[in-house]
Amino acid sequence: MSRPLSAHFLRTCVRSLRQQGPSQQHPRKFSVSRAARYDGVYKELSAMKLQKPWLQALSERNAGIINAPPPLPAGGLEPKRMKDSFHKLVLPLAKDKWLVDGYVNASGQLRLGTLFQDLDALAGVVAYKHTGPGPTTVTAAVDRISIIRPLEEFCDLELSGFVSYVGKSSMEISLEARRNGVEGEEGLILTCAFTMVALNPQTKRATPVPPLLVETPEEKAIFSKGEEYQKAKKALRDVSLAKQTPNDEESDLIHQMWMEQLQYEDPQSKLSKPENTSYMSTTTMASTSIMQPQYRNRHSFMIFGGYLLKSTMELAFCCTSAFAHSRPTFLSLDPSTFDAPVPVGSILYLTATVAYTEPYKGGSRVQVRVGSKVRDVEHGSVVETGVFNYSFFVEGDLKVMPRTYGEFVMYVDARRRAKQNELLPDTSDINAAKTRVME
Repeated sequence: MSRPLSAHFLRTCVRSLRQQGPSQQHPRKFSVSRAARYDGVYKELSAMKLQKPWLQALSERNAGIINAPPPLPAGGLEPKRMKDSFHKLVLPLAKDKWLVDGYVNASGQLRLGTLFQDLDALAGVVAYKHTGPGPTTVTAAVDRISIIRPLEEFCDLELSGFVSYVGKSSMEISLEARRNGVEGEEGLILTCAFTMVALNPQTKRATPVPPLLVETPEEKAIFSKGEEYQKAKKALRDVSLAKQTPNDEESDLIHQMWMEQLQYEDPQSKLSKPENTSYMSTTTMASTSIMQPQYRNRHSFMIFGGYLLKSTMELAFCCTSAFAHSRPTFLSLDPSTFDAPVPVGSILYLTATVAYTEPYKGGSRVQVRVGSKVRDVEHGSVVETGVFNYSFFVEGDLKVMPRTYGEFVMYVDARRRAKQNELLPDTSDINAAKTRVME
């Protein structure tokens, strides 16, 4: 077995990195052509995401060095405007053909998981423009990612976002991706909202964020919409299946489906399981991986939320493909939560299951639940870290059938989510008003 690196060795490596001259910091190139690799987050966002080399961060942690946040001002935090946090960048996919390699899938279409990584990184940039560098800012939830107009051919993409609502320690970040240079709804590709939370880097507890100064009618409307959305989410959490039993309608549905699947398995019954119906247990797909430092966030020892979005999205895509025997079309990432951090060095377990299906535009909408948990290698403890809910469109009339009580609860929860999403306030007009706010 390999031995852990000693603190002395780590300090020596860090000291060596600092002493190297510019010519030694970059390895000699053995190619006459320029480098053509892109890995992970777009380079402009990656430069903002990582603050120090891994060996330096590891050495400082072993030495007990923790950067203390600056004390809060005596008069409280100074309010900031929405436009103070606004950030925009352009992915030059039309100009840089090698860059496209990181954003394309095997069928030549946009690889959404990679784009989701960039959006999470952009949400972090926006959040830090609002809070400043003192707090530790983490992704708490993805409230919604919705495709407005699918990208039919690769072009330069403009990604932008701003803080649209704040609570005591949380911020709602409204983001969009659009065709660069195409104004209005015609250029809009997707919209999304992230909830970021500020933590004290020493205590790991929530810390206040600057209040949002809203002055114009457009700003007040955007803030009000964010406040309305937060109240609606809280109301939905209060009636979740974790707190309340299924209602009468849902109980009747569970009993009806249970009786139906009993007949499928009864050799004396004339009713057999339809070919378009699959048992939920047969749809499950899982992955296991070790969390490496290359996937770390700005604060070095936890995994970047965008990497988890990419991993869960692609596992959900694989799960849906296997279920439908076809290539699905992504519709949305429904409200999903990051319940606990994923440490560097831990083992990540992802489990995807088709939780619910319903008719949709001549085919089927398939909702996939991806559960995430991590195992501490040294202590063996397992912690649930989040649940991600993806919806896809597939051709044909497909159905999923639960059999155990746990599966019935998962089915009812997914069914609720499909119906509740129709009740949540529409936040698309936040992006429509963005241009007027940022002027």
